[in-house]
Amino acid sequence: MLTLLREARELSGITQLQLSEQLGKPQSYVSKYENGERRLDVVEMLYICEKIQTDPHTIVELIRNAE
Repeated sequence: MLTLLREARELSGITQLQLSEQLGKPQSYVSKYENGERRLDVVEMLYICEKIQTDPHTIVELIRNAE
């Protein structure tokens, strides 16, 4: 999931810094979850998807199909 969120962020043209500002979090928040140092809960994932304009259903389907 973390890789998919990073790829979606990059495809949307948003930097880690820009996303962190939209989320009201430090840049290290984005860096840590993208690198797997921090876990995300579902609510956080949904909020991130909203900010990077990605459908969370797409992320979940990609995860389901990878199994």
